[in-house]
Amino acid sequence: MKFPFDRFLDKAAIDSKPDMKLGKSEAPSTSPWKLCRVTQVENAKILLSMVPIFCCTIIMTLCLAQLQTFSIEQGYTMDTKVTKHFHIPPASLPFIPIMFLIVLVPIYDRIFVPVIRKFTGIPTGVTHLQRIGVGLILASVSMAVASIVEVKRKRVANDNNMLDAFPVIQPLPISTFWLSFQYFIFGIADIFTYIGLLQFFYSEAPKGLKSTSTCFLWTSMALGYFLSTIVVKCINGATKHTKSGGWLVGNNINRNHLNLFYLFLSIVSLINFFVYLFVSKRYKYRPQGTKVSADGSSKE
Repeated sequence: MKFPFDRFLDKAAIDSKPDMKLGKSEAPSTSPWKLCRVTQVENAKILLSMVPIFCCTIIMTLCLAQLQTFSIEQGYTMDTKVTKHFHIPPASLPFIPIMFLIVLVPIYDRIFVPVIRKFTGIPTGVTHLQRIGVGLILASVSMAVASIVEVKRKRVANDNNMLDAFPVIQPLPISTFWLSFQYFIFGIADIFTYIGLLQFFYSEAPKGLKSTSTCFLWTSMALGYFLSTIVVKCINGATKHTKSGGWLVGNNINRNHLNLFYLFLSIVSLINFFVYLFVSKRYKYRPQGTKVSADGSSKE
């Protein structure tokens, strides 16, 4: 991907004030703080070209943060009974996608990749950018499913006259495992996006910056969790004139509009996916065989 400020970065490697002395052939003595090497400029361009891809993954982490937060609150109002004498703690619900990852990652690596490789001829089955894109669209699907599950949960509460029931003490007659549907889809999205993102940054980064490039993944997750709080405050502020005083205001989740919030996140994720399509199509993979390219990198 070519940036409009590529030429601006090139100026960092050009000595605008060479030391020209009559009768002497001396090399310019410019401070390294004022003049960069060509390699440093090219490395900066490579990292900057990956920034749009990085930005498109922040929304997915934002959705994950909301899913982990509100799913626990939903779980406290639902039937957590697994057996007659065992109840699953609602706070342990975020462990569900990790369980799915433990099962699905070997299936993806040992079954899905070899099969797809036969059709695409790509060592990784699909390119890194394609893998990230699949995860982003699945994140949107997961939030849509979460909205549907919340509608069902509230309908059960309304049909049983339990809209004001006390969580845990008066559980709704609906199993907490209904929440596993959205977690299952998001677990698959994790396999594609987060693992694909890590591979993408590592394979495309310059040789001397590979370890640094992996920080992009954790930075994306950190920004997503940070923005999740801002989004909740903005949604409550924008919907404060509604009858409930805000979609997510108050401690009674049965009276809130969490289903609309999940639907909003699903739409935002879908828009983010289309933005990602535009960005990823403009990205050009680094050619194989260069000194700083990683093994397995390929062109789309």
